[in-house]
Amino acid sequence: MDNTKQRSAQMTEGAQRSPHRSLMKALGWTDREIHMPIIGIVNGANDIIPGHIHLNRIVEAVKAGVRQAGGNPVSFPVIGVCDGIAMGHTGMKYSLASREVIADSIEIMATAHPFDALVFVPNCDKIVPGMLMAAARINIPSIFISGGPMLAGKIPGDSSCGTSLSVMFEKVGTHAAGLLSDEQLLAYEDNACPTCGSCSGMFTANSMNCLTEAIGMGLPGNGTVPAVYSARDRLAKEAGYQVMELLKNNVRPLDIMTEKAFANALAVDMALGCSTNTMLHLPAIAHEAGVALDIFMANDISAKVPNLCHLAPAGEHHIEDLYAAGGVLAVMHELGKAGLLDPSLPTVSGKSIGELYE
Repeated sequence: MDNTKQRSAQMTEGAQRSPHRSLMKALGWTDREIHMPIIGIVNGANDIIPGHIHLNRIVEAVKAGVRQAGGNPVSFPVIGVCDGIAMGHTGMKYSLASREVIADSIEIMATAHPFDALVFVPNCDKIVPGMLMAAARINIPSIFISGGPMLAGKIPGDSSCGTSLSVMFEKVGTHAAGLLSDEQLLAYEDNACPTCGSCSGMFTANSMNCLTEAIGMGLPGNGTVPAVYSARDRLAKEAGYQVMELLKNNVRPLDIMTEKAFANALAVDMALGCSTNTMLHLPAIAHEAGVALDIFMANDISAKVPNLCHLAPAGEHHIEDLYAAGGVLAVMHELGKAGLLDPSLPTVSGKSIGELYE
Protein backbone atom coordinates (compact mmCIF):
# COMPACT_ATOMS: atom_id res chain seq x y z
CA MET A 1 0.00 0.00 0.00
CA ASP A 2 1.17 3.54 -0.78
CA ASN A 3 2.40 4.89 2.56
CA THR A 4 0.91 8.29 1.72
CA LYS A 5 -2.56 6.69 1.86
CA GLN A 6 -2.37 5.22 5.34
CA ARG A 7 -5.25 7.30 6.71
CA SER A 8 -7.61 7.22 3.73
CA ALA A 9 -7.00 3.48 3.30
CA GLN A 10 -9.34 3.07 6.28
CA MET A 11 -12.22 4.01 3.96
CA THR A 12 -10.96 3.00 0.50
CA GLU A 13 -9.03 -0.27 0.56
CA GLY A 14 -10.10 -3.92 0.64
CA ALA A 15 -13.25 -5.88 -0.16
CA GLN A 16 -14.93 -4.70 3.05
CA ARG A 17 -14.74 -1.12 1.80
CA SER A 18 -16.60 -1.85 -1.42
CA PRO A 19 -19.74 -0.09 -0.06
CA HIS A 20 -17.60 2.95 0.78
CA ARG A 21 -16.18 2.98 -2.74
CA SER A 22 -19.67 2.74 -4.21
CA LEU A 23 -20.53 5.99 -2.43
CA MET A 24 -17.35 7.60 -3.74
CA LYS A 25 -18.31 6.55 -7.25
CA ALA A 26 -21.61 8.35 -6.68
CA LEU A 27 -19.43 11.46 -6.32
CA GLY A 28 -18.08 10.81 -9.80
CA TRP A 29 -14.74 9.51 -8.62
CA THR A 30 -12.89 7.01 -10.75
CA ASP A 31 -11.05 3.99 -9.36
CA ARG A 32 -7.83 5.89 -9.93
CA GLU A 33 -9.03 8.85 -7.84
CA ILE A 34 -10.28 6.60 -5.05
CA HIS A 35 -6.86 5.01 -4.68
CA MET A 36 -4.92 8.29 -4.79
CA PRO A 37 -3.96 10.12 -1.59
CA ILE A 38 -7.09 12.05 -0.60
CA ILE A 39 -6.41 15.65 0.37
CA GLY A 40 -8.99 17.57 2.38
CA ILE A 41 -9.27 21.27 1.52
CA VAL A 42 -10.78 23.29 4.34
CA ASN A 43 -12.72 25.97 2.48
CA GLY A 44 -13.68 29.12 4.36
CA ALA A 45 -15.67 30.58 1.44
CA ASN A 46 -18.97 32.34 2.07
CA ASP A 47 -21.00 35.22 0.67
CA ILE A 48 -21.03 37.52 3.73
CA ILE A 49 -17.32 38.08 4.50
CA PRO A 50 -15.42 40.28 2.01
CA GLY A 51 -12.25 38.35 2.86
CA HIS A 52 -13.95 35.07 1.99
CA ILE A 53 -16.10 35.95 -1.02
CA HIS A 54 -13.33 34.88 -3.41
CA LEU A 55 -12.02 31.80 -1.61
CA ASN A 56 -13.60 29.36 -4.06
CA ARG A 57 -11.15 30.82 -6.60
CA ILE A 58 -8.25 30.07 -4.26
CA VAL A 59 -9.57 26.57 -3.57
CA GLU A 60 -9.76 25.81 -7.30
CA ALA A 61 -6.11 26.81 -7.64
CA VAL A 62 -5.19 24.58 -4.69
CA LYS A 63 -7.09 21.69 -6.30
CA ALA A 64 -5.15 22.19 -9.53
CA GLY A 65 -1.87 21.95 -7.64
CA VAL A 66 -2.94 18.87 -5.71
CA ARG A 67 -4.10 17.09 -8.87
CA GLN A 68 -0.91 17.90 -10.74
CA ALA A 69 1.09 16.49 -7.83
CA GLY A 70 -0.88 13.22 -7.78
CA GLY A 71 -3.55 13.76 -5.15
CA ASN A 72 -7.35 13.73 -5.10
CA PRO A 73 -8.55 17.07 -3.61
CA VAL A 74 -11.81 17.19 -1.66
CA SER A 75 -13.10 20.51 -0.32
CA PHE A 76 -15.50 21.06 2.56
CA PRO A 77 -16.85 24.27 4.15
CA VAL A 78 -16.50 25.91 7.53
CA ILE A 79 -18.46 28.79 9.03
CA GLY A 80 -17.06 32.27 9.55
CA VAL A 81 -18.07 35.54 11.20
CA CYS A 82 -17.14 38.95 9.73
CA ASP A 83 -16.14 40.96 12.79
CA GLY A 84 -16.78 44.23 10.94
CA ILE A 85 -20.35 43.33 10.00
CA ALA A 86 -21.01 41.70 13.39
CA MET A 87 -19.75 44.79 15.24
CA GLY A 88 -22.08 47.03 17.19
CA HIS A 89 -24.86 44.51 17.79
CA THR A 90 -25.40 41.16 19.53
CA GLY A 91 -23.66 39.32 16.70
CA MET A 92 -20.27 40.26 18.14
CA LYS A 93 -20.95 37.94 21.09
CA TYR A 94 -20.71 35.02 18.66
CA SER A 95 -17.39 35.92 17.06
CA LEU A 96 -14.84 34.49 19.49
CA ALA A 97 -17.04 31.47 20.19
CA SER A 98 -16.99 30.69 16.46
CA ARG A 99 -13.26 29.90 16.72
CA GLU A 100 -13.93 26.73 18.71
CA VAL A 101 -16.84 25.74 16.46
CA ILE A 102 -14.54 26.05 13.45
CA ALA A 103 -11.83 23.90 15.06
CA ASP A 104 -14.36 21.29 16.19
CA SER A 105 -16.08 21.08 12.79
CA ILE A 106 -12.77 20.51 11.00
CA GLU A 107 -11.83 17.79 13.49
CA ILE A 108 -15.18 16.12 12.80
CA MET A 109 -14.75 16.23 9.03
CA ALA A 110 -11.13 15.07 9.00
CA THR A 111 -11.83 12.20 11.40
CA ALA A 112 -15.12 10.99 9.94
CA HIS A 113 -13.47 11.05 6.51
CA PRO A 114 -9.82 10.19 7.21
CA PHE A 115 -8.05 12.44 4.74
CA ASP A 116 -4.34 11.89 4.19
CA ALA A 117 -3.46 15.59 4.42
CA LEU A 118 -5.15 18.98 4.69
CA VAL A 119 -4.91 22.36 2.98
CA PHE A 120 -6.47 25.16 5.01
CA VAL A 121 -7.94 28.15 3.14
CA PRO A 122 -8.94 30.86 5.64
CA ASN A 123 -8.64 34.62 5.62
CA CYS A 124 -10.36 36.53 8.40
CA ASP A 125 -10.56 37.10 12.14
CA LYS A 126 -11.39 33.91 14.09
CA ILE A 127 -11.25 31.63 11.06
CA VAL A 128 -7.44 31.66 10.80
CA PRO A 129 -6.81 30.77 14.47
CA GLY A 130 -9.64 28.25 14.47
CA MET A 131 -8.03 26.47 11.54
CA LEU A 132 -4.57 26.61 13.14
CA MET A 133 -6.04 25.05 16.28
CA ALA A 134 -7.57 22.28 14.16
CA ALA A 135 -4.30 21.68 12.31
CA ALA A 136 -2.44 21.19 15.59
CA ARG A 137 -5.19 19.01 17.04
CA ILE A 138 -5.51 16.68 14.03
CA ASN A 139 -1.75 16.71 13.28
CA ILE A 140 -1.65 15.31 9.78
CA PRO A 141 0.43 16.90 6.99
CA SER A 142 -1.06 20.37 6.48
CA ILE A 143 -0.42 23.72 4.82
CA PHE A 144 -2.15 27.12 4.93
CA ILE A 145 -2.95 29.43 2.03
CA SER A 146 -4.95 32.51 2.99
CA GLY A 147 -7.15 34.55 0.67
CA GLY A 148 -4.89 37.60 1.01
CA PRO A 149 -5.45 41.22 1.98
CA MET A 150 -7.80 43.77 0.44
CA LEU A 151 -6.25 46.71 -1.35
CA ALA A 152 -6.47 50.04 0.45
CA GLY A 153 -9.27 52.38 -0.53
CA LYS A 154 -8.61 55.57 -2.46
CA ILE A 155 -10.83 58.57 -1.77
CA PRO A 156 -11.30 60.98 -4.71
CA GLY A 157 -9.22 64.08 -4.14
CA ASP A 158 -7.23 62.48 -1.30
CA SER A 159 -3.51 62.05 -2.04
CA SER A 160 -2.75 59.98 1.11
CA CYS A 161 -1.65 56.32 1.17
CA GLY A 162 -5.28 55.29 1.19
CA THR A 163 -7.99 54.36 3.62
CA SER A 164 -9.38 51.27 5.32
CA LEU A 165 -12.26 50.02 7.45
CA SER A 166 -10.93 51.61 10.65
CA VAL A 167 -11.14 55.04 8.98
CA MET A 168 -14.82 54.39 8.33
CA PHE A 169 -15.50 54.10 12.05
CA GLU A 170 -13.56 57.31 12.64
CA LYS A 171 -15.56 59.11 9.95
CA VAL A 172 -18.83 58.09 11.59
CA GLY A 173 -17.71 60.07 14.65
CA THR A 174 -16.58 62.98 12.50
CA HIS A 175 -19.97 62.98 10.78
CA ALA A 176 -21.79 62.83 14.11
CA ALA A 177 -19.81 65.88 15.25
CA GLY A 178 -21.01 67.78 12.20
CA LEU A 179 -17.53 67.96 10.68
CA LEU A 180 -18.28 65.72 7.69
CA SER A 181 -21.21 66.04 5.30
CA ASP A 182 -23.50 63.21 4.25
CA GLU A 183 -21.93 63.31 0.79
CA GLN A 184 -18.40 63.11 2.19
CA LEU A 185 -19.33 60.19 4.45
CA LEU A 186 -20.82 58.38 1.44
CA ALA A 187 -17.60 58.93 -0.52
CA TYR A 188 -15.67 57.11 2.22
CA GLU A 189 -18.33 54.39 2.42
CA ASP A 190 -18.13 53.82 -1.34
CA ASN A 191 -14.33 53.63 -1.47
CA ALA A 192 -12.94 52.38 1.87
CA CYS A 193 -13.17 48.67 1.00
CA PRO A 194 -12.57 48.50 -2.78
CA THR A 195 -11.77 44.81 -3.34
CA CYS A 196 -12.26 41.38 -1.90
CA GLY A 197 -9.76 40.32 0.76
CA SER A 198 -9.10 40.72 4.46
CA CYS A 199 -9.38 44.37 5.56
CA SER A 200 -6.31 46.23 4.32
CA GLY A 201 -4.70 47.25 7.64
CA MET A 202 -2.89 45.21 10.27
CA PHE A 203 -6.11 44.06 11.90
CA THR A 204 -6.74 40.57 13.31
CA ALA A 205 -7.08 38.77 9.98
CA ASN A 206 -3.87 40.06 8.42
CA SER A 207 -2.05 39.74 11.74
CA MET A 208 -2.88 36.05 11.97
CA ASN A 209 -2.11 35.41 8.29
CA CYS A 210 1.31 37.04 8.71
CA LEU A 211 1.98 35.06 11.90
CA THR A 212 0.93 31.84 10.13
CA GLU A 213 3.77 32.56 7.72
CA ALA A 214 6.17 33.48 10.54
CA ILE A 215 5.43 30.31 12.49
CA GLY A 216 6.13 28.24 9.38
CA MET A 217 2.67 26.97 8.40
CA GLY A 218 2.25 29.11 5.26
CA LEU A 219 4.48 29.64 2.24
CA PRO A 220 6.28 32.98 1.77
CA GLY A 221 3.70 35.58 0.78
CA ASN A 222 0.84 33.93 2.65
CA GLY A 223 0.32 37.04 4.78
CA THR A 224 0.84 39.83 2.27
CA VAL A 225 0.17 38.97 -1.41
CA PRO A 226 -3.01 40.98 -2.18
CA ALA A 227 -6.19 39.01 -2.73
CA VAL A 228 -6.74 40.37 -6.24
CA TYR A 229 -3.22 39.65 -7.52
CA SER A 230 -2.61 36.67 -9.79
CA ALA A 231 0.38 35.92 -7.57
CA ARG A 232 -2.16 34.80 -4.96
CA ASP A 233 -3.54 32.16 -7.35
CA ARG A 234 -0.03 31.00 -8.16
CA LEU A 235 0.76 30.75 -4.46
CA ALA A 236 -2.37 28.64 -3.98
CA LYS A 237 -1.20 26.23 -6.67
CA GLU A 238 2.19 26.02 -4.96
CA ALA A 239 0.43 25.17 -1.70
CA GLY A 240 -1.36 22.35 -3.53
CA TYR A 241 1.95 21.02 -4.85
CA GLN A 242 3.66 21.39 -1.50
CA VAL A 243 1.07 19.57 0.59
CA MET A 244 1.91 16.46 -1.43
CA GLU A 245 5.58 16.89 -0.51
CA LEU A 246 4.64 17.26 3.15
CA LEU A 247 2.60 14.07 2.88
CA LYS A 248 5.40 12.18 1.16
CA ASN A 249 7.86 13.22 3.88
CA ASN A 250 5.29 12.89 6.71
CA VAL A 251 5.90 16.46 7.93
CA ARG A 252 3.16 17.34 10.39
CA PRO A 253 2.01 20.57 12.08
CA LEU A 254 3.48 19.59 15.46
CA ASP A 255 6.87 19.23 13.78
CA ILE A 256 6.61 22.93 12.93
CA MET A 257 4.42 24.49 15.64
CA THR A 258 6.95 24.16 18.46
CA GLU A 259 7.70 26.36 21.45
CA LYS A 260 10.54 28.04 19.55
CA ALA A 261 8.26 28.67 16.57
CA PHE A 262 5.77 30.46 18.81
CA ALA A 263 8.63 32.56 20.21
CA ASN A 264 9.55 33.51 16.63
CA ALA A 265 5.92 34.38 15.94
CA LEU A 266 5.76 36.63 19.00
CA ALA A 267 8.90 38.44 17.87
CA VAL A 268 7.38 39.05 14.42
CA ASP A 269 4.14 40.10 16.13
CA MET A 270 5.98 42.86 18.00
CA ALA A 271 7.95 43.96 14.93
CA LEU A 272 4.83 44.17 12.74
CA GLY A 273 2.67 45.81 15.39
CA CYS A 274 -0.04 43.18 15.04
CA SER A 275 -3.52 43.32 16.48
CA THR A 276 -3.73 42.79 20.24
CA ASN A 277 -6.16 39.98 19.42
CA THR A 278 -3.10 37.81 18.73
CA MET A 279 -2.87 37.54 22.51
CA LEU A 280 -6.25 35.79 22.43
CA HIS A 281 -5.27 33.44 19.65
CA LEU A 282 -1.61 32.46 19.96
CA PRO A 283 -2.08 30.90 23.45
CA ALA A 284 -5.13 28.96 22.22
CA ILE A 285 -3.24 27.63 19.19
CA ALA A 286 -0.21 26.82 21.36
CA HIS A 287 -2.45 24.91 23.78
CA GLU A 288 -3.66 22.67 20.95
CA ALA A 289 -0.01 22.13 19.99
CA GLY A 290 0.91 21.12 23.55
CA VAL A 291 2.97 24.27 24.06
CA ALA A 292 2.64 26.38 27.20
CA LEU A 293 2.54 29.98 26.02
CA ASP A 294 2.26 32.52 28.82
CA ILE A 295 1.01 35.81 27.39
CA PHE A 296 3.51 37.62 29.61
CA MET A 297 6.18 36.23 27.27
CA ALA A 298 5.05 39.04 24.99
CA ASN A 299 6.34 41.59 27.49
CA ASP A 300 9.77 39.99 27.60
CA ILE A 301 9.97 39.74 23.81
CA SER A 302 8.65 43.26 23.21
CA ALA A 303 11.38 44.61 25.51
CA LYS A 304 13.95 43.29 23.03
CA VAL A 305 12.20 43.48 19.66
CA PRO A 306 11.71 46.87 17.96
CA ASN A 307 8.41 47.83 16.37
CA LEU A 308 9.47 48.17 12.73
CA CYS A 309 6.10 48.71 11.03
CA HIS A 310 3.36 51.26 11.55
CA LEU A 311 0.57 49.89 9.42
CA ALA A 312 -3.06 51.02 9.59
CA PRO A 313 -4.60 51.71 12.02
CA ALA A 314 -1.26 52.65 13.70
CA GLY A 315 0.01 54.46 10.59
CA GLU A 316 -0.90 55.46 7.06
CA HIS A 317 0.49 52.39 5.26
CA HIS A 318 -1.32 49.13 4.47
CA ILE A 319 -0.56 45.45 3.89
CA GLU A 320 0.00 46.06 0.18
CA ASP A 321 2.85 48.38 1.18
CA LEU A 322 4.38 45.69 3.39
CA TYR A 323 4.13 43.31 0.42
CA ALA A 324 5.90 45.81 -1.83
CA ALA A 325 8.66 46.17 0.78
CA GLY A 326 9.36 42.43 0.85
CA GLY A 327 6.62 41.13 3.11
CA VAL A 328 6.94 39.17 6.33
CA LEU A 329 10.29 37.70 5.30
CA ALA A 330 11.81 41.18 4.94
CA VAL A 331 10.82 41.93 8.52
CA MET A 332 12.16 38.56 9.67
CA HIS A 333 15.43 39.28 7.84
CA GLU A 334 15.90 42.42 9.91
CA LEU A 335 15.10 40.58 13.14
CA GLY A 336 17.43 37.75 12.12
CA LYS A 337 20.32 40.18 11.62
CA ALA A 338 19.84 41.28 15.22
CA GLY A 339 19.76 37.69 16.50
CA LEU A 340 16.13 38.00 17.56
CA LEU A 341 14.87 34.86 15.76
CA ASP A 342 15.75 31.18 15.67
CA PRO A 343 16.60 30.59 11.98
CA SER A 344 16.87 26.80 12.26
CA LEU A 345 13.16 26.02 12.55
CA PRO A 346 11.34 23.98 9.86
CA THR A 347 8.54 25.33 7.66
CA VAL A 348 5.99 23.88 5.26
CA SER A 349 8.21 25.03 2.39
CA GLY A 350 10.71 22.28 3.17
CA LYS A 351 13.31 24.92 4.03
CA SER A 352 14.18 26.36 7.43
CA ILE A 353 12.76 29.76 8.27
CA GLY A 354 16.29 31.17 8.13
CA GLU A 355 16.83 29.82 4.62
CA LEU A 356 13.70 31.69 3.57
CA TYR A 357 14.52 35.08 5.08
CA GLU A 358 18.32 35.22 4.89
